[in-house]
Amino acid sequence: MPPAPESHDSLPLLRRPAFVLAMLLVVYTFNFIDRQILGILAGPIKADLGLSDTQLGALGGFAFALLYSTMGLPLAWLADRRGRTRVIAASLAVWSAFTALCGMVSGFWAMFACRLGVGVGEAGGVAPSYALISDTFPPQRRARALAIYSLGIPLGSAAGILLGGYVAAAVNWRAAFLAVGLAGLAFTPLFAWTVRDPRRPQAGEAPAMRAVLAILARKRSFWLLALGAASCSMMGYGLAFWLPSLMRRSFALGLVETSQFFGLLLLVGGSAGVMAGGVLADWLGTRSRAAYARVPALAFLAGVPLFVAGLHAGSAALAFWLFLLPQALVYIWLGPILTAVQHLVPAPMRATASAAFLLINNLIGVGLGSLTIGKLSDLLTPHFGNDALRQAIQIGLGFYLLAAVLMLAGARHLAREWVD
Repeated sequence: MPPAPESHDSLPLLRRPAFVLAMLLVVYTFNFIDRQILGILAGPIKADLGLSDTQLGALGGFAFALLYSTMGLPLAWLADRRGRTRVIAASLAVWSAFTALCGMVSGFWAMFACRLGVGVGEAGGVAPSYALISDTFPPQRRARALAIYSLGIPLGSAAGILLGGYVAAAVNWRAAFLAVGLAGLAFTPLFAWTVRDPRRPQAGEAPAMRAVLAILARKRSFWLLALGAASCSMMGYGLAFWLPSLMRRSFALGLVETSQFFGLLLLVGGSAGVMAGGVLADWLGTRSRAAYARVPALAFLAGVPLFVAGLHAGSAALAFWLFLLPQALVYIWLGPILTAVQHLVPAPMRATASAAFLLINNLIGVGLGSLTIGKLSDLLTPHFGNDALRQAIQIGLGFYLLAAVLMLAGARHLAREWVD
């Protein structure tokens, strides 16, 4: 039986859950600024480096995901054994340095190598953070805490798009990479000095990686939720990368106007969806464990037709309002699914289990999402011309429907395979 948690009021400020969560949120915001800034800068980079849509898609997804996915497991295992905050701080420094280097490249392969480096760094940031939050917050508050942490996705994506657009318009796209990379490096010492792992008797005694993977391999809910998350991530990352380009091509928006359009869409819609998912999961999950998977599935089913309507809007203003609600709906999954994964293994295994989940989610979702839509756009261009990207995105919405089916199937197994 785990020891009784310390009273939050008796803890010093730097070890209180709210402070730890706030610092992790800042790190995750940097994570997504550095990850998503490429989307708003795709147009200037394409023109400057002479790239195709397929090459841009590879930079936005495959180059990042290749080592991001595969390095996550060993780094999470190290975090379970040696300390989660140490791994997170070192990871922040690495990905920030490579983001800054992206602003100094002269061709496709140099940018590809730098994006690989960003992926290596970010591989050590997310899974240890999930585990650290789960160690810090009680089960009845865990989905909301993970949802607050996941606000780093819309906040970081929006900040990357807005900052990238403004800095690129005022200076150039290279300055945008340098600015956000150096900001992350400046924050690293503060995080490393102030955040500590909670006291856990089992620290340093985490089970072998193969033991964690053996437990997960036997759980149907893990595979169905991980593949469902991968399916929705294919479209989520594909939209995040290509929607700014669609707005510029379809409505002739400038770089700053596009950054305002998509940045506000992510900030308002994405943030509302993330928090709604956490609140709903903590509320409905006390009645039925299956709710952790059913709520996201229903949100995906509701969001697809609204996205289709937005893709065929006659103006940018109408498209914004039509995209706003589905943008919230497709972010609902984060709090519930991430919480469910934490409860498929005992506490000492959480970072490694999260990394296994992220391996599947990111290798498929991040690695193939933007690349698939970019390739589809190139293939459809002879038939649809400037409308090819819209058609490619519309075809890709089918991945949200697949995610809904997989998560509904996973919901049937959650109650039996849940670990308190």
